[in-house]
Amino acid sequence: MAAENPVESLQEEATCPVCLEYFTKPVTLECGHNFCRACIAQCWEGSDTAASCPQCRETVQQRNLRPNRQLANVVEIAKRLSLQAAKGREGEGVCERHQEALKLFCEEDQAPICMICRESQAHRAHTVVPIEEAVQEYKEKIQAHLKTLREEQKKLLGFKVSGAGKSREHLRQIQTERQKIVSEFQQLRQFLEEQERLLLAQLEMLDKEIVRIQNENFSERSEISRLNELISELEGKCQKPASEFLQDVRSTLSRCEKWKFQQAEEISAELEERVRGFSQKTIVLMEALRKFKDTLPSALEGTRGKYLRGHRQANVTLDPDTAHPNLVLSEDWKSVRWGDTRQHLPDNPERFDTEPWVLGCEGFTSGRPCWEVEVGAGRYWAVGVARESVGRKGRISLSPEGGIWAVEQWLGQFRALSSPVTLLPLTIDRSDGRVSPDLFPDISE
Repeated sequence: MAAENPVESLQEEATCPVCLEYFTKPVTLECGHNFCRACIAQCWEGSDTAASCPQCRETVQQRNLRPNRQLANVVEIAKRLSLQAAKGREGEGVCERHQEALKLFCEEDQAPICMICRESQAHRAHTVVPIEEAVQEYKEKIQAHLKTLREEQKKLLGFKVSGAGKSREHLRQIQTERQKIVSEFQQLRQFLEEQERLLLAQLEMLDKEIVRIQNENFSERSEISRLNELISELEGKCQKPASEFLQDVRSTLSRCEKWKFQQAEEISAELEERVRGFSQKTIVLMEALRKFKDTLPSALEGTRGKYLRGHRQANVTLDPDTAHPNLVLSEDWKSVRWGDTRQHLPDNPERFDTEPWVLGCEGFTSGRPCWEVEVGAGRYWAVGVARESVGRKGRISLSPEGGIWAVEQWLGQFRALSSPVTLLPLTIDRSDGRVSPDLFPDISE
């Protein structure tokens, strides 16, 4: 029965009844039926004289084949109309060979095919289903995988949040304990240097162990990153037209089935116990140090009281935002040393970029503050006070004119950096080796 669609009717008329494809070099027999020249030659192969029409079985002469040029033109028109009709149907691809809409899906070849492909030798024995059914079947499979993968994603995200929170808490606790230990040992470093190194080394081991677990569980190429990529790929694939959606769909399903959630390493109970145990160890240490400090000679306290009489003792913490890139600050920002390598630090407005200086965080506007500074064995150092508005960029005068009042050691000499520079005759307390010059006047103005 003829198809109701005119384009499909024209396609049927332009199709060879032998190969079921568009005519190629069509010829007409005496009976009036048309075939591809190659198809009729193949049917008559082995016959020298009379042959019959494959369609009506009427006997014809082989030499009476007439090329049908008009039918060849009709075939070209049918091809163009078929291509336009296929392109007009949204979501349907076009068969590159037959210019027909891809309405079927071959299960064996995992590829969309057209109606003409279905009748060809290449697909005649294969399992073929309508492309809509294939899309629905595979989409349901992928949706099932997406559901499972999203559940795994939720679990992994929950683990990440929980694990990261635990790690941060333990790292904060370790940092707190480190600061306590460093603060206590600063006053007794010469007596307890070995104990300090031991405790800090233990903390460092805990720190490294927790950071190692954190880095292994949430690296740049973590499980959740790969899972997100797979989910994005599946979601993107589901949005594509049917012909593109089914390309490599079996490979996509295979990667979904192979993905397995890898349980990340958790912080062990033994490691948590070591962290908690260190807090108890710190409490015991601080109590022992307090008792030890109470036994210090009263004469030492008397000397300190004399040195600080009439002055307000200042507790100075260094400001890392002002430090020159070659200066290395301690973790508690209480001490500083010169580093051989220039650090990569932001060039913020507060930072000294030329002079190797650093300012304290605390400031004052009046009174006669004092502070104690331990200096190393270097040939040069300088310590003092500066106006808050002191310049930070380029060369700066180390003098009152530059907003700085300081004292320095230079090649064995101690000098006040006034204008002009003043040599300092130091008074040294022989009982403890303290240098006690009255360096600065009242700066209440």
